[in-house]
Amino acid sequence: MERVAVTGEAAEMIRSLTETHGPVMFHQSGGCCDGSSPMCYPDGEFRTGAADVHLGDLDVGLECGVPVWMSKAQFEYWSHTHLTIDVVPGRGAGFSLEAPEGKRFLIRSRLMED
Repeated sequence: MERVAVTGEAAEMIRSLTETHGPVMFHQSGGCCDGSSPMCYPDGEFRTGAADVHLGDLDVGLECGVPVWMSKAQFEYWSHTHLTIDVVPGRGAGFSLEAPEGKRFLIRSRLMED
């Protein structure tokens, strides 16, 4: 069952960021640094480990998927939700790669369906 998805506009932004920065990854922020926004980093720059859950890989039309992670503690609260990464105009967190582009990633969520 798919837990994460991406809108067409967000996929386009991710492809653009990948051209500039190389492969990227997401970590769903747990309230620090811009609320609960998905944070985009060069792949491997944000260290994941036993305290994180791999939610899945986004298919954005590249050779490989874009991994999406979340802390285990946060996953306990969000385990019943399906997340869609979208992008909107505006300035997000300074740590996320899209910030200088005048856009910000955000999460749209809904209950998981069987």
